[in-house]
Amino acid sequence: MNAWFPAGLFPTAQLPLYYAFGGVLVLLIIASVVSLALKRARPAKNYTELRQRVRTWWWIAAIFGLALCLHPKGAIILMALVSFLAFKEYLSLLTTRRTDHVVLLWAYLAIPLQYWWVWQNWYGMFIIFIPVYLFLFLPMRMVMVGDTRGFLQSAGTLHWGMMTTVFSLSHIAFLVNLPDLHGPRPLTGGMYVFYLLLLTQLNDVAQYIWGKCIGRHKVIPKVSPNKTVEGLVGGVLTTTLLAWLLAPWFTPFTPLESVLIGLLIGVAGFIGDVVMSAVKRDIGVKDASSMLPGHGGILDRLDSLTYTAPLFFHVLYFLHY
Repeated sequence: MNAWFPAGLFPTAQLPLYYAFGGVLVLLIIASVVSLALKRARPAKNYTELRQRVRTWWWIAAIFGLALCLHPKGAIILMALVSFLAFKEYLSLLTTRRTDHVVLLWAYLAIPLQYWWVWQNWYGMFIIFIPVYLFLFLPMRMVMVGDTRGFLQSAGTLHWGMMTTVFSLSHIAFLVNLPDLHGPRPLTGGMYVFYLLLLTQLNDVAQYIWGKCIGRHKVIPKVSPNKTVEGLVGGVLTTTLLAWLLAPWFTPFTPLESVLIGLLIGVAGFIGDVVMSAVKRDIGVKDASSMLPGHGGILDRLDSLTYTAPLFFHVLYFLHY
């Protein structure tokens, strides 16, 4: 357990994390001021979406900041709730069979179980529960219902949803539970999560900005027409630079490892984004929901993390644990 301040509230080992969230607070204040200034300077132009995005980011930063800074277990509970909402949102996009309602109940019950393995720090069960046991159990339960119409599609979409919204995202919670590393600069799980979330989200922003500024050549226009080669390359290089600069403060990565992890997050974040775009295009929707004003739904905000979180976790775990 970390050393604690006399007040018993904030772990002293996480001081860089508190400073980092202070920096995020400054950025959000600047974004809020800019959005207000734009509205006053150009009252005829509609900046509603921009203001909604900034307001939603305030809520996201506040919730995750409190969860990471106050106590590791709080972040695990928060991620369990996020997975539940993401899975529910995923199912709301699909047309499920009436006979699958009992099976869906079992899928929902698997969410707290997955996070219980995280809570108990039981890595072996955490890593195989959904990919192996749930993968075998859910089709068996569907067979017992006796409805074979649409069986393969139903089983595939259900398990894919569990893998992306629960298994992949639960790696963020397990990062929080990793033992602290003691050295010249103590490192905690909360620092790893902050590093991952910051790089993944800034990668999305950087790819968007580079694409808007110099984007000319489409990457996969049939899936995501706004994605360009220039945006992808610019975003990946920006993310790699940030990964290298921030790694000494938040991770045990060497300079070479931080460059490689930056490249990994940049490319994997792009893949997660376009894969979820393909899902939404297949279903015929633009946004997964309207839960997060200005951003769409939870899946729209976490699409990149479904790829970056497990990859980042396993690289960190393999190299330093």
